[in-house]
Amino acid sequence: MKKILVALLFAGLMTVGNAAFSADTEGFRPLFNGKDLTGWHLRNPKGHNSWSVEDGVLKNTVNPGEHGTDLVTDSKFFNFTVKYEFMVPDGSNSGFYLRGRHEIQILGDYKSGKPSKTGNGAIYNFKAPDEFASKPAGEWQTAEATIVGNKITVVLNGKKIHDNVECKVATGSEIDKNISEPGPIFLQGDHGTVNFRNIMIKELPFTAPPLNRLR
Repeated sequence: MKKILVALLFAGLMTVGNAAFSADTEGFRPLFNGKDLTGWHLRNPKGHNSWSVEDGVLKNTVNPGEHGTDLVTDSKFFNFTVKYEFMVPDGSNSGFYLRGRHEIQILGDYKSGKPSKTGNGAIYNFKAPDEFASKPAGEWQTAEATIVGNKITVVLNGKKIHDNVECKVATGSEIDKNISEPGPIFLQGDHGTVNFRNIMIKELPFTAPPLNRLR
């Protein structure tokens, strides 16, 4: 009887955990199917394709002396929240671009111990994270980024590092400078080795600013 009760308790806990996970991802859809690059294309079709998929992981492997190519979604988005996990070696450099124009920096900088405008989680060269949140090399890191209009919020490894930051400029290596238009997600692939998994997006409605009342 004791074993049965323990089993039922464990099953109940698992159900609660799965429900919490489902609620956390409600309204999201995958951008990466875990099997192949369906829905994505190389930014430069003639560039070196350093991307591969293995066991549900999207891998960009850039060997010494090589130069990879950015990977871009076929679809474009405007207001959205995107979740993703990434893993990088020490010193490796990549980036996750919102609308193809605003880079959330990815960098193996755990040993630095401090945030910077070019460090992990930064809105690249625009704003440093509010606090240092990087994990050691070889560990999966979680990120959630929301962009509504020109305001960006980012949570890295459970810490809110940007809160409704106004960003009215493209941050470098952008698809174009049309920041008021929908754009793709793109993963920087020309710098260093990086792995991604569980990339998912939830599109958010466009909310127009309130009109001033006539007086």
